[in-house]
Amino acid sequence: MTGTICIVGSGHSKFGRLDKSLEQLIVEVTREAVEDAGIAPGDIDAVFLGHFNSGLVSDGFASSLILQAYPEMRFTPAMRAENACASGSAAIHAGINTLKAGKARTVLVVGAEKMTHRTTEDVTTALAGAGYQNDEAERSLSFPQVFGLAARNYTDRHGSPLDAMARIAVKNHDNAMLNPLAHMQRRFTFEEASQVTNKNPEIAPPLRLTDCSLVTDGAAAVVLTTGEAATGFAKVARFRAAVHVSDFLPMSTRDFLAFEGPERAFRMAYDEAGVSLGDLQFAEVHDCFTIAELLTYEAMGLTAAGQGARALEEGTVYRDGALPVNLSGGLKAKGHPVGATGVSMHAISYRQLTGQAGEMQIPGASMGMVFNMGGSAVANYVSILETQRA
Repeated sequence: MTGTICIVGSGHSKFGRLDKSLEQLIVEVTREAVEDAGIAPGDIDAVFLGHFNSGLVSDGFASSLILQAYPEMRFTPAMRAENACASGSAAIHAGINTLKAGKARTVLVVGAEKMTHRTTEDVTTALAGAGYQNDEAERSLSFPQVFGLAARNYTDRHGSPLDAMARIAVKNHDNAMLNPLAHMQRRFTFEEASQVTNKNPEIAPPLRLTDCSLVTDGAAAVVLTTGEAATGFAKVARFRAAVHVSDFLPMSTRDFLAFEGPERAFRMAYDEAGVSLGDLQFAEVHDCFTIAELLTYEAMGLTAAGQGARALEEGTVYRDGALPVNLSGGLKAKGHPVGATGVSMHAISYRQLTGQAGEMQIPGASMGMVFNMGGSAVANYVSILETQRA
């Protein structure tokens, strides 16, 4: 990656069912990130907002709301980035590209979404807008149904993933117990997560309620600057790689189960960073559904295709394993406010790398990875971040 880009500050709201407006969430994390970085609001040269919306809220011109945080930010260029559930990472890439083009020295990236004021049916319909709309069969699928289909196809090709999916749910909810910002801080036993009951019904067979991420309100923010400018900051994490790979939208044109877009993005990120999977100490990945995290193990190279369960059986992805995955609780337990998710992953990874992760902290963590996905593995963003030493 030519021209080093760094994160020098972060903000992160509580995730959950919040009695705050979209504007309040955006202003809250903007102020926290600016204060964390120790910069003057007037030093921000551009702002970018990750916000999916898709009819969820009426704040149609939401990027302008960031300027509400400080009077000094008036006239700062602002724009919104949208790339389905990867809108937050799209906004980060817009910020990175602006810095690398020499059009700014310091940028602010915010991700935000307000979802819980709408019914589950409304949210499901809005999110389905990230699917292919020009095919009747695909248009009729909700995203739980899309990933339920993936789980059924996985069973046909490799054997049932249901036990592994239940273990992922249990792991991520255990991890969320150490994250005070997580939406749901509640443990599940393997028996509770693996069985279909009145409390854990099938949502889209074979996906159970415990296999699905949470409808959530929340926001997050990061301050980005160039490597040269970052020398004046106390807490710095730099991008070793920032990769974006997009695939065809129609699922009928590709093998969704092969996760080819994510696999390509991981491979390109390792090459760009000049590292291997074994160099990483943690990863935050897009577990919109537990089957997605299982497929990610295989795409990132932890196991061969069809053997993702081994990463759980061998303890690799647990907190005390070789590569802890979703120490934050992931989308599964931390929550999934769609436009905020990618920024949240980067903010939490930044805190992990700068020793600010609290009880989530992995001692000595110096390199980690983020994977944020939009749609059915259509928009795929992989970042590799490392601590920048003084």
